[in-house]
Amino acid sequence: MDDEITRRVRVLAVGAKRASRALGLAADARRVAAVRLMAACLRESQAHILAANAQDMQAARAAGTPEGLLDRLALTPARVEDMAAGLERLADLPDPCGRVLERRGLDSGIELERVSVPLGLVAMVFEARPNVTSDAAGICIRAGNACILRAGALARRSSAVIAHALASAVERSGFDRAAVSIIESSDREATAALMGLRGIVDVLIPRGGAGLIARCVRDAQVPVIETGTGNCHIYVHESADPERALAILLDAKTCRVGVCNAAESLLVDRSIARRFIPLALSALAAAGVLVHGDAETREAADALMAQDARLGLRFADATDEDWSREYLALEISVRVVSGLDEAIEHVNRYGTGHSEAIVAQDGLACERFLREVDAAAVYANASTRFTDGAMFGMGAEIGISTQKLHVRGPFGAEALTTWKYVLRGSGQVRG
Repeated sequence: MDDEITRRVRVLAVGAKRASRALGLAADARRVAAVRLMAACLRESQAHILAANAQDMQAARAAGTPEGLLDRLALTPARVEDMAAGLERLADLPDPCGRVLERRGLDSGIELERVSVPLGLVAMVFEARPNVTSDAAGICIRAGNACILRAGALARRSSAVIAHALASAVERSGFDRAAVSIIESSDREATAALMGLRGIVDVLIPRGGAGLIARCVRDAQVPVIETGTGNCHIYVHESADPERALAILLDAKTCRVGVCNAAESLLVDRSIARRFIPLALSALAAAGVLVHGDAETREAADALMAQDARLGLRFADATDEDWSREYLALEISVRVVSGLDEAIEHVNRYGTGHSEAIVAQDGLACERFLREVDAAAVYANASTRFTDGAMFGMGAEIGISTQKLHVRGPFGAEALTTWKYVLRGSGQVRG
């Protein structure tokens, strides 16, 4: 490992850790004011942010980056405004720090309280999503934490401009600007150095593709909150209303293909497959979606194309790998299942524990799916696209966790706190 890169990352992290102490002790009103000023500074810096993003987009296109990742990378005036509005929503939320989670008297006469407190220094490693810079910094400051950010090469320029604007707002609010720090080196060794800062970094949150997440979980010497990839399913039960099912499918698949809550797989009950699959294939063809289908779906596709060659359906025979793929593109796998039991078994086997949905008018089927599917978010008759911190009323999210310890699903400011026990006595000794 490059000693100079390691030294620079360590110096940056030590400064951020030092800055976290004042934030953790600050009154809620001061942290709220800082987050509101961060929103204002984003708006003031919009032209600089968009110019940097244009450079990132140009470089990404020249490198042949897939469309799904380009969509994640792209910023527009509307998306910058969404980032600022997300910070303002964060400022409106109750203080996540200082909450009394438990209060009771002990047999010894000591009064015990369990109180929420900040984590300290949060490290965030992410790929082609410059808006994560704003969400992560805002959530950290709101919860009394400092952050050190490491953006991927695709978003390097955009994220740096955003981070410097937010750090300026923090400084203007009376805090150390090091509370929002970003590693600007493009060297991969910088990530390795960050992952090794045990005793300085309190938690590391990776957000990106499966490779990045696996590397952090495998190699980090600091605690990790694992955010997950999204192989999300839409299961159409035999009792489903076809129009509702189509609307949910198209929203979940085509609304934004490059996000982790987009649908990647469609399951259809065999009892309605002859009626529903041709409708689904026609709608997916019109949206430009490549379908990876099983043998029964292939039969329906061939029949459709024989009826109308102008349909433009793109079809490929599904392989075993397709059932577990996160396409992040206009592609979807389609499989016919024998009923609810097989659908649940398929989802639990191939899903990534992110978001899963059933479309059904049978209430008992819905409740069984909601109870038996093992995922962070399970839906009955709604699109998986709602798995999002803002949609869940969190103001913004720092990630969507598919693990089961500490946090699960979209998580924001409250999840970036821990607790300590505060005990008040009157001279008690154990003896």
